[in-house]
Amino acid sequence: MRDNVEIGLNRFARRGYDLDEVSIVPSRRTRDVDDVSTAWQIDAFRFGIPLVASASDAVMSPATAVAVGQAGGLGVLNAEGLWTRYHDPADVYAQLREAAASGESSTALLQRLYREPVKTDLITARVKELRDSGVTSAVRISPQHTEAYAPAVLAAGVDLLVIQGTIVSAEHVTTQDDSLNLKEFIADLDVPVIVGGAADYQTTLHLMRTGAAGVIVGIGADSASTGDAVMGVRVPLATAIADAAAARRDYLDETGGRYVHVIANGRIETSGAIARALACGADAVQLGEPLRSAAEAPAGGAWWDSVAAHPRLPRGEVSGPVGVTAPLEQVLNGPAVEADGRTNLFGALARTMAKTGYRDLKEFQRVDLVIGG
Repeated sequence: MRDNVEIGLNRFARRGYDLDEVSIVPSRRTRDVDDVSTAWQIDAFRFGIPLVASASDAVMSPATAVAVGQAGGLGVLNAEGLWTRYHDPADVYAQLREAAASGESSTALLQRLYREPVKTDLITARVKELRDSGVTSAVRISPQHTEAYAPAVLAAGVDLLVIQGTIVSAEHVTTQDDSLNLKEFIADLDVPVIVGGAADYQTTLHLMRTGAAGVIVGIGADSASTGDAVMGVRVPLATAIADAAAARRDYLDETGGRYVHVIANGRIETSGAIARALACGADAVQLGEPLRSAAEAPAGGAWWDSVAAHPRLPRGEVSGPVGVTAPLEQVLNGPAVEADGRTNLFGALARTMAKTGYRDLKEFQRVDLVIGG
């Protein structure tokens, strides 16, 4: 039964739950951690850990995307980011780090730096860097620029295409121009597509029907996001994931066996939050801000999301910089350097699975949950 609350006369709101309101309940058995698998496979691509790295320029360069792949995850480069606008963005990063350290507003600086046009030859060059490394290559494009930049991305031979915005729908209504028809676009492609973000059951189901291999669930709100203040939009992530998992199950029945992956994206900052997201039904998580403290992060500990540079409605700031904690491999796979859940993110996930008695991620999605408070 849905938990609806009356917020005023004849106006009801559905009760939602964030990840920190959900707790994982151990079962009657435990396992040896060496017998647990955190492997995740989407389409023909298999990964050692269920990680889709955020395409934020703060944490993702071509070299960092390769490092994520070598550590077992999927690195995603932004086709509309600094690395496709500048041949060498080192000076740009230095300006942004200085702005972050000063504590002053960085919005105008971000907007100015991102006004530099995207260059399709740089898209080709960056994808080639990823492919030459031998890791699975993935590139993110915003929905509004998919038709402009996708040809260059696809011609360069990318393995996975990510079409991601804050909120994405399968049906965008406009009277201004032709809009992107995701179903027609995806049907014509030879590469699998991950699309998002979705915030509810119906949107997730519609995006699954486009033929996407994965759907990103959640609107990506992090500690630097101002999306709630600017737009009034916020999605309790535990509930959004559970709704998306229900859509995945119904779509599986509807199609007679086509499985679409749910990728959780939101304020997932610790290993405990990763475990809760997967326990709620996600197949993988998208992480950005937790990777800022890795030695390979190109912004040197500063953080911003792509919407912080929006030319007309920025929703975020450059925050930090934080100190470098450890190499990326150690942030993801350990050993941990502190007891705060911010290093050895996926080693901790494996231990949670072992402590609750589950061998793999699909089994772990059946773990019991409780709401505290």
